[in-house]
Amino acid sequence: MAVPAFAQGASTANLGGIVPLAVVIGAGGFALVAVSVLRKLLRDGRLAQRQAKEQIADLRALVDDYENLIGGSRELTVIWPEQPGTTPRLLGQSAAVLPPGRQPQSVLNFDTWLSGSEADNLAQLVEQLRVEGRPFSASVKALDGRLIRATGWLAGGGAALRLRPAFFQPSTDQEEPIAGAGSDRSSVLALLEHSNRPAFLRDGADRLVFANKPYLELCETLGKPVNAQAPAELLDAKQLRIHLADCRASTEPVRQKVTLGKSGDFELVEVPVAEGRAGYLNPLAVSDEKAGEPSFAHIAGIIDALATPIAIFNARRELIQFNPAYAALWDLDPKFLTLGLDERAILDKLRTEGMLPSQVDYHTWRAKHLESYSRKAPFEADPWHLPDGRTIKVISAPAGTQGGVIYVFEDLTERLELESANKAMTNVQRETINSLSEAVAVFGTNGRLALSNPRLSALWKLPMNTLGANPHIDQIADASGQVLQDGAKIWSDLKRNIIDLNPTRTDKAGRIERTDGRLLDYATTRLPDGQTMMTFLDVTESASYSKVLKERNDALVTADRLKDAFVENVSYELRSPLTNIIGFADLLAGTEGDTLNERQTAYIEYIRASSVTLGVLIDNILDLASVDAGIAELNPEPLSVQVLIDKARAGLSASFPEVSGNSTNLVVEIEPNLPEFIADGTRIVQVLYNLLSNAARFSPPGGEIRLSVSHRADRMLFIIEDEGPGLTDELRSAILTRLDTPSAGGRLRGAGLGLSIVRTFVNLHGGTISAQQREPRGSRIVVNLPRDSALAGVAE
Repeated sequence: MAVPAFAQGASTANLGGIVPLAVVIGAGGFALVAVSVLRKLLRDGRLAQRQAKEQIADLRALVDDYENLIGGSRELTVIWPEQPGTTPRLLGQSAAVLPPGRQPQSVLNFDTWLSGSEADNLAQLVEQLRVEGRPFSASVKALDGRLIRATGWLAGGGAALRLRPAFFQPSTDQEEPIAGAGSDRSSVLALLEHSNRPAFLRDGADRLVFANKPYLELCETLGKPVNAQAPAELLDAKQLRIHLADCRASTEPVRQKVTLGKSGDFELVEVPVAEGRAGYLNPLAVSDEKAGEPSFAHIAGIIDALATPIAIFNARRELIQFNPAYAALWDLDPKFLTLGLDERAILDKLRTEGMLPSQVDYHTWRAKHLESYSRKAPFEADPWHLPDGRTIKVISAPAGTQGGVIYVFEDLTERLELESANKAMTNVQRETINSLSEAVAVFGTNGRLALSNPRLSALWKLPMNTLGANPHIDQIADASGQVLQDGAKIWSDLKRNIIDLNPTRTDKAGRIERTDGRLLDYATTRLPDGQTMMTFLDVTESASYSKVLKERNDALVTADRLKDAFVENVSYELRSPLTNIIGFADLLAGTEGDTLNERQTAYIEYIRASSVTLGVLIDNILDLASVDAGIAELNPEPLSVQVLIDKARAGLSASFPEVSGNSTNLVVEIEPNLPEFIADGTRIVQVLYNLLSNAARFSPPGGEIRLSVSHRADRMLFIIEDEGPGLTDELRSAILTRLDTPSAGGRLRGAGLGLSIVRTFVNLHGGTISAQQREPRGSRIVVNLPRDSALAGVAE
């Protein structure tokens, strides 16, 4: 149907105003609903929280009741939570398991309240429970002798361990250690197995089905068959029949006194248990034996005062007495080392702390050590070599008729070190004496040989086995007389020095000349311990050498006298004729020079040059003789270096005239402004002349000789260089004795004393001389003299 135009416009306008209003109304309604739902949820949450708190409180109260219930019982429960690393909880009374005074946490340290093997077994069972989930039930024996039942089981994701004393405890003080027919069989077996008295178990048919170790040992003592699966009866058939009839007729424990041969009297006790009967044999003590048994409490004060470590254990391996030295030896804490402690626990602790000898199989070693409880006589074990370097000697002895062991320990470390040092020193002394070239013999106060070396045997030709038997000196004299003609007489004379016990006697020395030509120097020395040491030294060869040296010395003295006589003859017999020769040669050269032909003039010059050379030779010989005689003296005075060189040049010109038309080419270089030079001018001229003549002798014709003079600090340097063949190895080795030798290739023979004179005069001035090789040819001689010889203090 058609709608008017104005009506259509009005509808569109109304719809645009209603939509926002509807949105607002819808949002408000949703908010109201959401608030109502939220308030309900909060109210329900508070109600659930209140109910949860009430349930938690009820559970906590229930847990407290359980814990109070467990804590009031005579047992201790250990709970390990599921979370790793969480500390385990302890519930119950720790005193039911641990010794008095121990902290509850120490229950997990099994080795502090269980013996070594029991602690290892329980630790292994707990580890299997927690790791592999294996529950267990076992009985362990504490150090105080009580039997503890241990039960482990899984608790959710964790584990729990319950420890409680067994219903029946082994004790020597109980009248009836086995009672109660309702006892569980495992507890009875555990009790019988750990009992230290012979015990057994019968089944319902009165057959023996179990016997502990003491029972089997008693069977062995009585000669009965030893079989753990089928134990033998200790009573004879008649006694056994009567005894079993009494047991079947009574529900109470049955007691009967029996005599078992050499083992003595026993009280046989049998009580009914589950599925049979259990029994034990209680030895009846003899009062006489107890009267003679030592009381360790009485000697406790003596043991404590001893510095020797001592420890006493009873037959159950329990510590009953020890002294402070024992605790100090092993560095044991007094809180740990308490009376009643099992020796196995002590050994295990020492092993844990690394204070026992290193062993591949520790348990075997410990079992062997514990065999001391079964020994009937004192026993000394092998020394214990501890890891800390100490060595301990262990002696064990029975503690008495009731069993037990007394241990005595001794620290051998210091003694072994001293013995080792003494042995090493003795060996060193022995080797030293054996290596001596002197023969050594030490005699005791009884006259017997106590010590000797092989040299004594060789020197006196005595066998080593004879000397090794510690013979008396009379026996040595007899043996020596058999191999040496005068051996017996020599030793008889020496005997007086050896057996002389006079405290004021003195050491003696002398020389023995044997008939076989040997010369022996001997000496007797008194030792501090009263013994006497004799030494013999064969001086035959040295005496011969001394004789030869004396003869040679006499010959040298004679030669020295001849030398002095020769020098005197040279100074007189040669110099006078030489003076005449020089005078006549000069006369001929001066007065007859114009009438002589060229050859005659040359001969005159040769005569003059040779005469000068011979004069120099005589002067050198006289100078050397004066130096050797110790009478050479220096006359230090201020000198002109130029004047010294001119004098040396003049001597050189006289000794080396022109030869074959060639003259010597001498170049002199003097450092300007030289300081004052103080020395013996005559000696310095001789030094320069000998060095220059030596250079001229070895220089080629027309060769250059260079003389350089300089100073360095307080030293004067004279350097002579030539162009000769240089220094050969022979010349270099002979530089300190002779510089000019005919074989060196010189043009002329020299006096042969050149460098000896040079070296002597240079040393007198306190200087030095050295020779060097020049390149490519020639040699260099360097003379180093003090600038002032008088101040140098070398003048004699």
